[in-house]
Amino acid sequence: VADQPDAWFRTRVLHDGVATEARLHRVDLPGLRLLIGRDETERQQLRRLITEGVVWASGAVIIFALVGAWLLRQALQRRMRPAFDTTLAIAGGDLSSRVALSGRGDEFDRLAATMNTMLDRIGTLMEGVRGVSDAIAHDLRTPIARARAKLEDALADAGEPVTAEGAALRAAVEQGIADLDGISRIFQALLRIAEAEAGARRAAFAPLDLVPVLADAAEIYEATAEARGQHLVTDLPQELDIVGDRDLLLQAVANLLDNAIKFTPPGGTVRLSARAAPGMAEVAVTDNGPGLSPEDRAHAGERFFRADKARATPGSGLGLSLVQAVAHLHSGELVLEDAMPGQACPGLRAVLRLPRP
Repeated sequence: VADQPDAWFRTRVLHDGVATEARLHRVDLPGLRLLIGRDETERQQLRRLITEGVVWASGAVIIFALVGAWLLRQALQRRMRPAFDTTLAIAGGDLSSRVALSGRGDEFDRLAATMNTMLDRIGTLMEGVRGVSDAIAHDLRTPIARARAKLEDALADAGEPVTAEGAALRAAVEQGIADLDGISRIFQALLRIAEAEAGARRAAFAPLDLVPVLADAAEIYEATAEARGQHLVTDLPQELDIVGDRDLLLQAVANLLDNAIKFTPPGGTVRLSARAAPGMAEVAVTDNGPGLSPEDRAHAGERFFRADKARATPGSGLGLSLVQAVAHLHSGELVLEDAMPGQACPGLRAVLRLPRP
């Protein structure tokens, strides 16, 4: 019995030969002590049942919530899958792709219809821009060719110069022809970039071995490298199968080699290598030139961009733009990095990564 008067306390008592929990209260009276008690067994059982019920109910609520969230997520993914697939197709160059409607007329269908309307408008604008570009290129190609032909005729009629004035005139005509050729190359490069970015050449994709393409590009630029006192080294595998447009890939690799040879000093080395990575084909062109700063590498794929180090070097700033457009057309990427990090002339390593079938 507790020593404190008028106190409630718990203890175990025998009830019908069974020990049970009881709650007792002691009251001291003159000449006697009164104990009032209550069996706590039923109360404890009720408390235990309530606790177990709350635990089981909470567990069931959590399970139902998780299952419901998973089902809702699956339903949302099913409804959003057409829009997701369409955006991927458009990012890959298929501007004709549209979001399929379910026919339910709900918010997702209204969103899909709005996206399709937007894509139709963008497609119309793109076709207009492409048509204008083609028209400009076609309309300018003829007068440029005509002007070049007239300059060549004038150069042929002039014969060998006999005076200093005649020699200067002949040099000016030859420079005019060279300038017209440069303009024609710029137009041709712009048209190729536009075709690649629009995905117009995707229909020409076919399985091919990339190694002969790389060998042809190296053969084309081998003489140029030798004339500049450089070494063009190749490290190619036996075969490297991909799916793509051979002509565009040859042009892309040629642009990388041309860029490397331009900025490699005499006596330097340009390396063309390729390897098969997991799910990818990697083509790398490495040089030991001045390289590009991180800021310039971020803009190297933009049209007409030229780094400060390249201002004195002939070029139009479209070479890497075409390479990047070809890489995106093939669902690949162009990665530019230092060939020799930490060196005064870190060089440049341009890696063209293309998916393999």
